[in-house]
Amino acid sequence: MFQSSLKSAAERIETRLTEALAGAADQPVTQAMRYAVSGGKRLRGFLVLESAALYDIAPEAAVDAAAAVEALHAYSLVHDDMPCMDDDDLRRGQPTVHVKWDDGTALLTGDALQTLAFELLSAPACHPDPAVRIDLVASLARASGIDGMVLGQAQDIAAETAGRSLTLDEITELQANKTGALIRWSAEAGARLARADIAPLTAYSTALGLAFQIADDILDVEGDAAKTGKRVHKDAEAGKATFVSLLGLDGARARALALVEEAEAALDPFGGRADPLKAAARFVISRES
Repeated sequence: MFQSSLKSAAERIETRLTEALAGAADQPVTQAMRYAVSGGKRLRGFLVLESAALYDIAPEAAVDAAAAVEALHAYSLVHDDMPCMDDDDLRRGQPTVHVKWDDGTALLTGDALQTLAFELLSAPACHPDPAVRIDLVASLARASGIDGMVLGQAQDIAAETAGRSLTLDEITELQANKTGALIRWSAEAGARLARADIAPLTAYSTALGLAFQIADDILDVEGDAAKTGKRVHKDAEAGKATFVSLLGLDGARARALALVEEAEAALDPFGGRADPLKAAARFVISRES
């Protein structure tokens, strides 16, 4: 049931992103944008659609916000894969953008995907109330900028440059920014669209984001590149401290499970309506990619 819902959400978001890029001139950056947003689980977009459903907001009324966060996420991956960052040559089982094209095209592709995200959120089609659209734009800017994802990436680079192993508290803070901030925004988006209290979804998604990252750390140790679609064992090769290196595999799994239970408990006020979001929490620690 969950997998079919995730697939349905992914198809809806894929269609919206295709529409958003349909009018762009056919040149390398546009081609690379289409390439970068293709594939993937669309988990963040799924969280937008399902959190909106808690407030009886139809998928077609939430799909622009879902497409926006997927465009923003794709930008972050394109830049993260570049030689000046993580220097990865494989993403979703395909050559990364800078490998398939070049560094300049990859840089511009990420820039254009970021601006596309805010274009989608600011357009009247996203929500009829300008105040809601401004809130979505401002909150995504915070989640993706120097108070969120960019801060986390900067913290990661600083630790690697200094050759210093982070403590568990420092890794938790770093990953709450680098990975967790966009996941939080995605789950909160439904409440923002509904002009409702975001607190329950903030609690849910904060736990979910950390569980997601712990699962990623486990996959980097145990995963199969053919299934993950990206290089594995890179954290150990780089000497990075991770949840696994500090807690061990069993400890990391136990921590991830506890976080999933915490995420599910935060959704109790919504009753059975939150079952898809609870299933998403269980999915993030059982996935193979």
